[in-house]
Amino acid sequence: MVETVETVIVGGGQAGLATSYHLRRRGREHVVLEQAAQAGSAWRDGRWDSFTLVTPNWTFRLPGAEYDGDAPGGFMPRDEIVATFERYVDRFELPVQYETRVISVERDERAGGYLVATEHASFGARNVVVATGLFQRPRTPSFAADLSDGITQLHSSQYRSPGSTPEGAVLVVGSAQSGCQIAEELYRNGRRVYLCVGSAGRVPRRYRGRDTVEWMNLMGMFDKTVDSLASPREKFAANPHLSGRDGGRTLNLHRFARDGVVLLGHLRGVCEDVLRLAPDLHDSLVKVDRSEAELVRMIDAHIAEAGLDAPEESLPNLEDGYLAEDVTELDLRSAGITTVIWAMGYAFDFSRVRLPVFDNDGYPLQTRGVTGYPGLYFVGLPWLYKRKSGLLLGVGDDADFIAAAISGEGDLAVDEGGWKG
Repeated sequence: MVETVETVIVGGGQAGLATSYHLRRRGREHVVLEQAAQAGSAWRDGRWDSFTLVTPNWTFRLPGAEYDGDAPGGFMPRDEIVATFERYVDRFELPVQYETRVISVERDERAGGYLVATEHASFGARNVVVATGLFQRPRTPSFAADLSDGITQLHSSQYRSPGSTPEGAVLVVGSAQSGCQIAEELYRNGRRVYLCVGSAGRVPRRYRGRDTVEWMNLMGMFDKTVDSLASPREKFAANPHLSGRDGGRTLNLHRFARDGVVLLGHLRGVCEDVLRLAPDLHDSLVKVDRSEAELVRMIDAHIAEAGLDAPEESLPNLEDGYLAEDVTELDLRSAGITTVIWAMGYAFDFSRVRLPVFDNDGYPLQTRGVTGYPGLYFVGLPWLYKRKSGLLLGVGDDADFIAAAISGEGDLAVDEGGWKG
């Protein structure tokens, strides 16, 4: 039996719930299909115990529940974030069906809409909004299978706390936001840490009297549109490392090295628990340092151009990481490493959408979330329209736009190339 509904939203994370909020406000019939058992699953199940927002609380702009507390410059802990999502669903009576995994989305030519199949039921819908984000599959390298059974392996989404990992040293592979935050927590709790460094950038937590995120917002960086990117693949760039722990602080790989973390180059492979490493640590550190210097120059220029009253500041010039040896091999057993944490991000997978609406990278072909197939939309992806599209800061704007398109508001003409309004 096929249940008929005007709109099916696939995914009950921040993008799906924001879209549901805007559709409900317009009185449009819809259902949200969420495979997890509770609201806020990505935050509840995919973050470690001490996790906090990395961006300040004022960036929490879930529509209808924008942050209005007394600490806009603070950083909400994980449990508070989860509770906020739970209250959100209840407060606005959003029609979420939990434990409902979507298997496929197909065009129903006879009905002029879509057939959405789940493990237990099917839905016929005029519109489908895919709100699953880019984080479907934790990414680990194929050679992870070559590690011996004596080495505990975790993806960063499975890590919970230093005490939840076996005694011994820990290798963290990946130095973007999650990898650096986890590495810092481990070594600050007395663990010996080895860190494979990539080229994800660094930004200071605060500079010249403001949080860096606030400066970026003031400079319009979050409102940059996707057509400003030099290459489509820039959509997938790693976020710079930063922390909201203990009121927020800068994470600096040179400080890590000074504190005893062993910095390594990219991991190329494993043979009998011996790592093969690229001799590119110093090259990666140059890129990391350059990213901070470039942003600081942009902030300085903005302050001067706008005539703002902001105190002069010079950031610490640390270089300890350059003293590290660029090793090409590391024996895990000799180093006492008992745990490997893969902090390599996620792979995305839209294969459930069985329509030719994806580019060579597997990213949806769309304009501001509207595809060339009438009634098929995407929301909640980084750089869907603006830099902030995949963030709590901006997902509500895109969700509102899609809800307006579904409701037939404004001049939203659609042809095979996408939205042209």
